[in-house]
Amino acid sequence: MNMENNSLVIMVGGASSRMKRSLSSDRKNKGVMDHIPHKSLIPVGKNGKPFLFYLVRNAMEAGYENLYLITSPGNEAFKNLVDHGGLPSGLQVFMAIQKVPGDREKPLGTADALQQCLDQYPVLKTSTFTVCNGDNLYSVGALQDLRSERKAANALISYASSGFEFTDERISKFAVMDISEDGFLKKIIEKPTLQDMPNYIDETGELRVSMNIFSFYGEDIYPYLQNCPLDPVRDEKELPKAVGNLVMDDPQSVLCIPRLEHIPDLTDANDIQLFKNLE
Repeated sequence: MNMENNSLVIMVGGASSRMKRSLSSDRKNKGVMDHIPHKSLIPVGKNGKPFLFYLVRNAMEAGYENLYLITSPGNEAFKNLVDHGGLPSGLQVFMAIQKVPGDREKPLGTADALQQCLDQYPVLKTSTFTVCNGDNLYSVGALQDLRSERKAANALISYASSGFEFTDERISKFAVMDISEDGFLKKIIEKPTLQDMPNYIDETGELRVSMNIFSFYGEDIYPYLQNCPLDPVRDEKELPKAVGNLVMDDPQSVLCIPRLEHIPDLTDANDIQLFKNLE
């Protein structure tokens, strides 16, 4: 088993529909995504660099060497970004395309996106890698944590909600975790109600939140990506569901790595201003 983790997979193929709806009623930023396919390409910071630039920069500082971007078929904007030096230099960059099945109008979800990436780059099936969203600015420390030696082949970052600068209502839009006493994931609860959230507070008094940053050994997760059922509401194959099925079969397969910090997040138009001081 190759536990050395030098590869980061970033999912940037989503439609960013919530951000686009928010921008439509925001005077200051209205139109900012008219020609941008994904919110990870929104210009932010003092120099107007795309949001993705800062995430990739953190990945480089954390020691990653290979970058895989999962995009949609119409990915010219990402190709141009890579080809014209729009990302920090020093990483090997690979593009994976999530194709839409012929009987659907939209992609099949994040579990399908990762499966297609592994199919296009089989080296990932026999190695350890990190995968995350393209609209969260994960810290260098969090990215390093998923490269460190650990007692399980798979892991995710377990964020303490007390470190977030979010309201309880916004936290409820994320996913919370049920974690065993020895630190292994038992269950991921997507978008809990405000009333249910206290039920998942751990013995330290913390609500543990998943922000969709995982490290997997390819052979472990691949069958669960293949066999992930469609979510009955979203009609998509979701990565957290695949992970949930993995831990049901092997309760000590996914280690939870705790962190206490805020995760800057691009969800709606108001978030863009939070990144104005990035350099």
